[in-house]
Amino acid sequence: MPVGALTAVVIAILTLVGIGTRYYVHGDVNAIHGLFSLFFSTNLLICYWEACLYLRQDYIGKRAVYWRERQRETGRTPAVEFLTTRVPLRRMFSRTVWADAWATYSMYDGSYSDRRSFGFTADIANGFFTPVPTLILYAAFTVGLLPAVVAGILAAMLFWQWTYVSSLYWASFFVAGRQALITKRELFVYIGVPNAFWVLCPAFGLYVSVRLILDGNYGVLGF
Repeated sequence: MPVGALTAVVIAILTLVGIGTRYYVHGDVNAIHGLFSLFFSTNLLICYWEACLYLRQDYIGKRAVYWRERQRETGRTPAVEFLTTRVPLRRMFSRTVWADAWATYSMYDGSYSDRRSFGFTADIANGFFTPVPTLILYAAFTVGLLPAVVAGILAAMLFWQWTYVSSLYWASFFVAGRQALITKRELFVYIGVPNAFWVLCPAFGLYVSVRLILDGNYGVLGF
């Protein structure tokens, strides 16, 4: 299966687990819950990638050189070539496979082949420290696992971290002048759009968190 399709399937399955569970428990589907099911599911997958970033950092540096040379030789876009590469299902959890995601991203932001950079540190921190609270919030937003006020406080802390760090990553990218090394299209597709999701969705999550705390119930999520 192509890497891009495998990624989409994993996120879709994780998202549908939340939506299906909510329907089973509450008998309905809610747009806000669906949005955060998608966000939490995406973060869980990315956390695994970020663990690979830390565990295979030397390999990523070597592969970044490989992809740079391959782009010069073939003229192909590394990210597109990586996403269309077929991976056997038995290797779907291979750290080597997902380390290549960072190696190709390094074509647009060299931070990810430099362990001294802010981007590298911020992402591995997310990868190791947010999976558990993400799962807790996923369950809380789906079936009310925690009292609404407790869920709101945890959500506010986590959503603020995502909003702040993602915004700071954007700032560090431009302060370092990395935008001058790529085209405007690459800046929009590979830097702007993905990180916008990581700023705007958590920013909305802050609103939901405040409602959970002030209302003392899950009414903002429809139950």
